[in-house]
Amino acid sequence: MTQPFKGTNKSGLTRELIEALFPMFEQASVGAIAVDREARITWINNSYAQLLSLGDPAGVIGLPVRQVIPETRMPEVVETGKPLLLDIMEHHQQQLVVTRLPFYDDAGEIEGAVAFVLYGDLQPLTPLISKYRRLHQDLAAARKALAKKARSTRYSLGDFVGATPGALEVKRRARLAAGREMAVLLLGETGTGKEVLAQAIHSVSSRAERPFVGVNVAAIPDNLLEAEFFGVAPGAYTGADRKLREGKFQLANGGTLFLDEVGDMPLPLQAKLLRVLQEGEVEPLGSNKVTSIDVRVIAATSRNLKAMIADGIFRSDLYYRLNVLEIPIPPLRDRLADLGLLCETLLWEISEGLGVRAEITDAGIAALASYDWPGNIRELRNLLERALTMSEGGALDADAMFKVLPRVGGRPASKIGSRPVRPLAATLAEAEAQAIAEALVASRGNRTKAARLLGISRSMLYEKLAKMS
Repeated sequence: MTQPFKGTNKSGLTRELIEALFPMFEQASVGAIAVDREARITWINNSYAQLLSLGDPAGVIGLPVRQVIPETRMPEVVETGKPLLLDIMEHHQQQLVVTRLPFYDDAGEIEGAVAFVLYGDLQPLTPLISKYRRLHQDLAAARKALAKKARSTRYSLGDFVGATPGALEVKRRARLAAGREMAVLLLGETGTGKEVLAQAIHSVSSRAERPFVGVNVAAIPDNLLEAEFFGVAPGAYTGADRKLREGKFQLANGGTLFLDEVGDMPLPLQAKLLRVLQEGEVEPLGSNKVTSIDVRVIAATSRNLKAMIADGIFRSDLYYRLNVLEIPIPPLRDRLADLGLLCETLLWEISEGLGVRAEITDAGIAALASYDWPGNIRELRNLLERALTMSEGGALDADAMFKVLPRVGGRPASKIGSRPVRPLAATLAEAEAQAIAEALVASRGNRTKAARLLGISRSMLYEKLAKMS
């Protein structure tokens, strides 16, 4: 098969070819930039400088590109020599569609790279993104349907919805837990999403292809817990099967065992569980045969285990065995800024089941923010489902929410009900300032770490601090 072009340079684009194509690419793009082999800026056009709010383009020439654009992947292109033909880069809450190309000298050595911003926002790509989302939703639905037939997970880390500092810290620790073989203890009130997080950790761990077995300790009578956990040998008691009945540990062998409400476990079983975790061996009820098992344990509880240890109703040695990595999940009332994201996600799931279209107004979200949420996200889903069922169509507004919100003395229960109403912008600005202050304290003034905790870029943090000063 003949080649459309022939040349001696087999490495990639040469400077001459880049220079020939540059005017056309620059005219068709929103902005353009070039770097040398050390990833230092050698040129940037005025439109890109304006898009990045840089002022005079000459002021950044010679600077490392990451110093000016922290989110860029230009150093990666220069280092690997591989182009990034289509990428989405977030910069100061902008989503830029970028293409990056390396170029070579006559000897075939990388001389630098150029980048073109094809679109300054994602609006032109809406049809493509919508198609991707539909495919992603179909994949998620298929995964959940398969999970019902097998011992696998239905949830991924993307199903734990939230963008507040507390939610982002939970996701950070979950990713840390997924990458290491360690016991995890999830602490949180009922309805905060502990099982979703446990499944998410398993789904991105090295055990993802192995079973995920969940058991709610509080839902099983005490006299059946040992059999449920460790299995039953043939003839162990009257009516027992003639073959070995496997317990949850045997079923989860090679995978993950999720112990929900582990704080409700009776003391005698705590001692046996501790031995299994230490020795990696299970002895079924009524058997003298020991079986080796390889199980990663994720435990969860809504109770205060430290107080239970002080009261003598939970073993301290078991606590330290389970609590290698602790992930506290904040209650919904402590991350009300996530209400919009949560409502959007939950309404999509609910409306899909009901076959209707659902959305919620800003006023409806504000109404939900006036409530204390003792039942957390589980309660939020219930209230949204009730509101949608009672709605006669259209968006769910404040009136629709107040109709289903629990009332105390004829008004929605709220700790902030007595406060004067303030503009939403002022409330959000105060919450943002508090989150930044907490992140700086937690990072001991290290702004890079603070930006990481907040889930924003360092340049964005500097910008917000300048506005606050």
